[in-house]
Amino acid sequence: MDTNKQTSKNIVLIGFMGVGKTSAGKVLANKLDRQFVDTDEQIEKEMNMPTATIFEALGESAFRKKEKEVILTLCDKQNGTIISPGGGAFLQQEIREACLSSSIVIFLDLSWEAWQERLPEIFDSRPVLHDKSVEEMKQLFNERKKLYEQNYHVRIAIDQLSIEETAQQMITALRKSESSTIH
Repeated sequence: MDTNKQTSKNIVLIGFMGVGKTSAGKVLANKLDRQFVDTDEQIEKEMNMPTATIFEALGESAFRKKEKEVILTLCDKQNGTIISPGGGAFLQQEIREACLSSSIVIFLDLSWEAWQERLPEIFDSRPVLHDKSVEEMKQLFNERKKLYEQNYHVRIAIDQLSIEETAQQMITALRKSESSTIH
C-alpha cells in the first residue's frame, strides 16, 4: 500500500477518549501530506457550539446523530483523509461498518493505567466523564476497549510511545500491511 497522498483510502483512528487520536493524527497527516479531520471539532463547527454545550443543551443523542452524519460523509469521500472520531463513535454500528469497509482503521491501544495518568489533562473537555466515578470510568474504558479490540485493521500499543513515535509506528504498520488484506 502506498501511504502517500495519492492513496484514496481514508485512515480512521480509534481508541478511548484521550489516547491521542487527534495529536497523533495531526502528526500522521503531516508526515503523509494528507488532510486531517477531528470529527468532534467538525461537529462543533457545524453546530456552532462546543461539545460540552451540545451534550448539555441538546443531549448525547443529538451529538451522536450529528457524529454519524459527519463520519459517514467523510467515509463516502474516500480522499485519503486521516479521521479522528470521538471515543464513543464506534458505539454506533453504522459508523463501525462504514469505517471498516471503506477505510483503514487503526486502534490506538492504551492501558487503563497509562490512561489514568492522562485524566487530569483531558477531564474538563470530556463531558461524558463529568458525572462518573473512577470505577465507572474504568467500566466505560473496558467496555469500549472490548469494542475497539473487535473492530480494527491495525493495532498500535501506545503506552510507552510519544505522539511522534505513535505516528511513526502507524506509518510502519501501514507500510507492512502492503501485502495484507486491509487495502
